[in-house]
Amino acid sequence: MITVNIPSKQKLEAEHLVLDVNGTLANDGKIDPETINLLKLLESKIAIHVVTADTYGTARNELKEISCKIKILSSGQQDKQKKKYVTKLGKDRTIAIGNGLNDALMLKTASLSIGLIQLEGASMKCLIHADVVCTNINHALGLLLNPMRLIATLRT
Repeated sequence: MITVNIPSKQKLEAEHLVLDVNGTLANDGKIDPETINLLKLLESKIAIHVVTADTYGTARNELKEISCKIKILSSGQQDKQKKKYVTKLGKDRTIAIGNGLNDALMLKTASLSIGLIQLEGASMKCLIHADVVCTNINHALGLLLNPMRLIATLRT
């Protein structure tokens, strides 16, 4: 569990981390080895869920070293599929990270959301629903490994 005590907000006790693959964990279907190492550090703290359209068909292979649940989405209404996934896990116990239009509802629903602007860019709707925006997945994962950084960013 990852606990974040943000002043003047309800304490977050997150049990689940939901991530997209392309544009979030991966660029052009490939996940950087440093990102894999950070995910390995997070495995013992939080349940990792990867919910993806798997554009390049590489998700399972790229994540083979990580203890995570991988959900490959069906075509059509992927934004609603991701929102439903987060809701089923329990939105009050879930952190979400994404960059695309199909991530916007997931980010809006999760208790804590991180939007990313990397090589693929980011959907403006996604960023509007993010609590925090990062320019690198490793920085975003670092926030979860060092929650005091989140407190500094999110306090009023």
